[in-house]
Amino acid sequence: MFGQTVALAGSDLPWPPSVEDFYLPSILPWGEHNNYWITKITLMVWLAVGVLIVYFLVSYRNPQLVPTKKQWIAESIYGFVRNNVAVDMIGHRGVAFAPYFTTLFSFILLTNLFGIIPFLQISPSSHIAFPAFMAVISYVMFIWVGIRHHGFWKFFKHSLFPPAPWFILPILVLIEFASTFIFRPLTLALRLFANMFAGHIILLVFTVGGFVLLNAQSIFIKPTSIISWVMAIALTFLEALIAVLQAYVFVVLTASYVQGALADEH
Repeated sequence: MFGQTVALAGSDLPWPPSVEDFYLPSILPWGEHNNYWITKITLMVWLAVGVLIVYFLVSYRNPQLVPTKKQWIAESIYGFVRNNVAVDMIGHRGVAFAPYFTTLFSFILLTNLFGIIPFLQISPSSHIAFPAFMAVISYVMFIWVGIRHHGFWKFFKHSLFPPAPWFILPILVLIEFASTFIFRPLTLALRLFANMFAGHIILLVFTVGGFVLLNAQSIFIKPTSIISWVMAIALTFLEALIAVLQAYVFVVLTASYVQGALADEH
């Protein structure tokens, strides 16, 4: 992607980064070029799934009492999510959800970090479809957990009818319904998507801006391209921090929704 941006930035054509940069062409040598099913993004999702499966299988293939470096990293990731997310948010019942939370955290973290890895340089989370799909999985899970724990009617009663005077219940029911069953999956997906989308655009602006300034007519403007590239490097480190933070926030919010579904009072 950056190779294309550099070529366009060095030409006479105006080329501001736009949403179209996220719709990558097909990587297949046959078929239509605008086939969005098999693209670089699709390949990175498969790559992330494959890397995580292979890494955890290899790390636990022959577990040692004194763990190897690979085993220690894998155990640290699982232990962090289990103790600091699942158990802290849900209690002892959270251990049952720790495998799902760890999978979710690892996948989001790795795909977020793709945005700053050379030759990849874009996160699948910058496409709304992937955060939305993960949000739907979490959404279905917390509703299923609540129904299984309380029963169908009791779960929706606790979710929609808070203890309040009867005359304001019609308003509160609408608010609780929108908050619990509409806004939760929307905000869960949009928060991750917006951060990864904005981060990619900002890095693209400063990187391409450096080439645009370098190709400027005035010799006084050319040196300012260094400032643009320095900003791009600094923002890359910030993007790495945001990648970790957004993976953590997504899992913590999912755990809080599961905790709310299991609670006796909502």
